[in-house]
Amino acid sequence: MDFKIKTFKAIKPKKAIMLTGFPGIGNVGKIAIDFLIDSIKPLKIMEITSNRFPHSVFVTEQGLLEMPSVKIFYKKVKDNEFILVSGDAQPVNEGACYAFCEKLLSIAKDLKCPEVITMGGIGLGKIPKKPKVFVSGNNKNYIKSFPNCNIKIYGVVGPIIGVTGLLAGMAKEKNMLSAVLLAQTFAHPIYLGVKGAKEILAVLNEKYGFKLELKKMADEIEAIEAEALLPGIEEAVAEKVKKPVMSYFG
Repeated sequence: MDFKIKTFKAIKPKKAIMLTGFPGIGNVGKIAIDFLIDSIKPLKIMEITSNRFPHSVFVTEQGLLEMPSVKIFYKKVKDNEFILVSGDAQPVNEGACYAFCEKLLSIAKDLKCPEVITMGGIGLGKIPKKPKVFVSGNNKNYIKSFPNCNIKIYGVVGPIIGVTGLLAGMAKEKNMLSAVLLAQTFAHPIYLGVKGAKEILAVLNEKYGFKLELKKMADEIEAIEAEALLPGIEEAVAEKVKKPVMSYFG
């Protein structure tokens, strides 16, 4: 099967920006893209399923089984057109990740996307009170166009593993501009990086004028954090992690 693409609606953008979010540390990118999708109500245009995704299924709120997939949406906001990509999972190995990124960039090319923006997390040993957002990409002037981001990412993280890094890196081969937005988050599997996702969305909100209700998101953070951590887990991880994690999935 490799990558099976189901098209729901054919569109013809003039010039679009691709925004992507996938599961990773703190699920920062996934939380950010899904909040954006819920907020601006885009049109679902495609869905990708594949035997390159993890051998698992998800249980829906209705109690039904659903295969992991990548959903692709379209929305025009003011003068910009956006292709929004939300993934349930990342490919299972390096070869599959390369193949998937190649497929996604091919879709981006077909949908007239000269820009690709990925989102993810930087793992820390404790919960950041106000996560910083770092930006990297394949063009200096382009990454400087993102407001309130720290461009001095070198030395802060190691290799950016998974779709978040690879998609942005491979974009240059397709003559596309790319940026990767990375927010600090707590490096533990059960932690939800809503704070980091909110800071990335604040960057995109200012740059593109999405008019997101980020206060609503902020009001939910304390409740989520109270339930997201087991007693003492932050202290236990802090003893082992004295600096940002050097490799992670976006």
